[in-house]
Amino acid sequence: MTAPLKHSDPVIVDVALGERAYDIVIGRDVLASVGARIAALRPGVRTAVVTDRTVAKHWLEPTEASLASAGIPTSRIVVEEGEISKTYAGLEKVSEALIAAKIERNDLVIALGGGVVGDLAGFAAAILRRGVDFVQVPTSLLAQVDSSVGGKTGINSPQGKNLLGAFHQPVLVIADTAVLDTLSPRQFRAGYAEVAKYGVLGDEAFFAWLEKNHSDIFKGGSAREHAIATSCRAKAGVVSRDERETGERALLNLGHTFGHALEAATGFSDRLFHGEGVSIGMVLAAEFSAKLGMIGATDAARVERHLAEAGLPTRLQDIAGFAQEGLADADALLALMAQDKKVKRGKLTFILLEAVGRAVIAKDVEPQLVRDFLNDKLARKA
Repeated sequence: MTAPLKHSDPVIVDVALGERAYDIVIGRDVLASVGARIAALRPGVRTAVVTDRTVAKHWLEPTEASLASAGIPTSRIVVEEGEISKTYAGLEKVSEALIAAKIERNDLVIALGGGVVGDLAGFAAAILRRGVDFVQVPTSLLAQVDSSVGGKTGINSPQGKNLLGAFHQPVLVIADTAVLDTLSPRQFRAGYAEVAKYGVLGDEAFFAWLEKNHSDIFKGGSAREHAIATSCRAKAGVVSRDERETGERALLNLGHTFGHALEAATGFSDRLFHGEGVSIGMVLAAEFSAKLGMIGATDAARVERHLAEAGLPTRLQDIAGFAQEGLADADALLALMAQDKKVKRGKLTFILLEAVGRAVIAKDVEPQLVRDFLNDKLARKA
C-alpha cells in the first residue's frame, strides 16, 4: 500500500500491456488536462464525446473547453442515463452518431460518464470501422476503480448482464476525483462496493484500512484518492497478467455471479444499482464460502458488517420489491446465473473466499448446493 495522497498530487498508474499499455491519471481537477494529454498522445486527432444527460449538465462543457483549448475538434453524443442505454438500441444510436460525426480509425472516442457510458462507448468504439481507439473519463466511483480500467466493454441482453461485448483497451484513463462530489450518496455508496471488493478478494491489509477510513473516503478527504489509486493498482496488476480473463482476472468477479443475477431479476433498473448488487453478492459469496467450510462464520460476518456500515445493502431482503416473482425464487435466480459469462459447458463457477483477502475460483459448483443456500437466504427474516 502507498502513503495517502495529497489532493494536489495526481498519481499515474500504468497498465502494463506492452504496446497497448496506458496510463490511469488520478487526482483532483485533472479533467482540465484532458485536452493537453490527448493532444500529446495523438497530435491532430478528432474526437467525439459520448456522455449521458446527467453527466452532461456538469462535465460536458468543461471537457469540451479543455479539448478546444488544445485545438482538438470534437462532437457530442448524449444518451439517456442508466442501464436503459446499454442495449441494442443504445448501441445503434451511439454507433450511427459516431459514423455521422465522421470519426475515423485514427480518431478517438471519449467516454465521459459512469460504467454504463464507458461500456457502451467502448463497445461502439471497438466495432466502429473494426476498431477505433477510445479514452475513458470516468465520472462515478464505480467506473474510476473498476469498469474504466481493463478493457471490458459491452451491452446487456434481456437474458443477462454484459452478454455482448468485446475486450477493447482504452488508450488513456482520466479519473478526476473532484467530479465525484456531484454524485448522490447512493451512487457513491454503490461505487464503494467495488473498492471494498479489492480488499476482500486479495488484500486484507487494505480491507482493514477501509474499515478504519471509509468515512473519510465518503467525505472526500485524501483517503478518497488513496482508495482509488490502490484499487486501480490492484486491477491494473491483474489485467496486465490476465487481460482476457483466462485465469486470475476471474477473481475480480467476486460477488458478480450473484449480483448480476439480481440485477437481471430486477430488470436492470434503479431498484438495484450494479454496486448494490455486488455488495449483496459479496456477502452471499462469503456466506456460501462459510457454508462450504472454506472460511469461518466470523470472516463472513466481517464482510457483511463493513458493507452495512458503509450504508450498502447486504441481504436479498434489502432489495426494493424483494417479494416480487422472479427475485424471491431460487430456481429463477439459478436460471439467471446459468447465463453468467463464467459458466462453461453448463457448469457454474463462483468466486469464493478462503479468507478475507484471499479469493479463489471454484469451478463446477453443484447447483443443488446453491439452490439450498439461496432458499435459506430467501427465508431469512428481516
